[in-house]
Amino acid sequence: MGKHGKKQSLNHRRGKRTSYTVEDDNEDEIHDYPPTSSAREVALSNSDQESQEDEENQEKEKGFDGTNSGIPSKYSLYQQSVQSPKGDISYLQKFFLMYVGGRAPLHLQEDFCGTALLSVEWLHSDARRTAVGLDLDVEALNWCLENNINRIGADVSSRISLFHGNVLQPLESKLVNGNPLEIMQNMTLEDNEGDSMAGTTNSELQGSPKAVHDTKSLKDVQLPARDIVCAFNYSCCCLHNRKDLILYFKHALNALSRKGGIFVMDLYGGTSSEGALRLQRRFSNFTYTWEQAEFDIIQRKTRISLHFNLHKQHRKIRHAFSYSWRLWSLPEVKDCLEEAGFRSVHFWIRNMPDSEQIRRTDGFSAGRDVKYEEATSFQQQDSWNAYIVGVA
Repeated sequence: MGKHGKKQSLNHRRGKRTSYTVEDDNEDEIHDYPPTSSAREVALSNSDQESQEDEENQEKEKGFDGTNSGIPSKYSLYQQSVQSPKGDISYLQKFFLMYVGGRAPLHLQEDFCGTALLSVEWLHSDARRTAVGLDLDVEALNWCLENNINRIGADVSSRISLFHGNVLQPLESKLVNGNPLEIMQNMTLEDNEGDSMAGTTNSELQGSPKAVHDTKSLKDVQLPARDIVCAFNYSCCCLHNRKDLILYFKHALNALSRKGGIFVMDLYGGTSSEGALRLQRRFSNFTYTWEQAEFDIIQRKTRISLHFNLHKQHRKIRHAFSYSWRLWSLPEVKDCLEEAGFRSVHFWIRNMPDSEQIRRTDGFSAGRDVKYEEATSFQQQDSWNAYIVGVA
């Protein structure tokens, strides 16, 4: 989400820091509304008839920037309109128990984590759980520290480590929060049995606590091997060539526990994904717009822009996030995962509402009751979403 990069080969993120502008709301409303392309099993948003007092309370709780302008943070708007961490976590747990089993998943790594909303939700679900977040966007990580992590209490925040770096060079990423000693002290012997500490060497395992505390790179920090590594919000589409995709999958595999683990990513597709498209979804305080540029069928690339129309402030945040994506196919991803070393790959797919038929979507209402199902064959549709599970 909102990843900012200098050039695409090093980007592997999804936006430009200076790309968005705030405009007066002097344009005509667009009356097309999108399917819930990134939504999982979540509740309906609040209705448009909520009182002004309720809206003001929600604004305070959901990350308005506190300036005189009253303009909310683009990261807060993204979290509200695109992400549904509880639904993702429910499926992550299901996949782990199905394909690994034998223990509860405790240790998560969220690549392309942005504001690490998923990681924070993961920690709340079990006091034994730890999370590692990795992202190239330091602005998003700083927003996470201030608005997500600083509000969850020391007992929870001590179990998450955020790293600033490139997913293609994860061991070089730099720790931006926390004390990894606290995570190590909370680990049990059972956690470590049969595992090397992912991201460490034997000499580092024998180093003094002070030496570990003073180092800042992931390769020097002792962390539990991960049970699950995930890359959501279509992040792998930021990787434009096969070599980089396989390299990333190898890094994900190396981070997983030797006792077994899974890598999970999401992907979208369908006939509507290969052409220009402009769709909207209305929430109580703002309207979220997904704008998809023309699709290059040779390079399989498109540009996605996310805009927000703020109802109360009568403002538009144009190009809050802009992504240059290669839309990978399911068999391409499967081949790359297997080449990277995963022993099996599984697809879980759900059909999404037809983009040509939906004229209005309020919140996450459209298609919210449609579940993901495992499939080995799936006929092309107007729009679909998939979880791809690689089993180590």
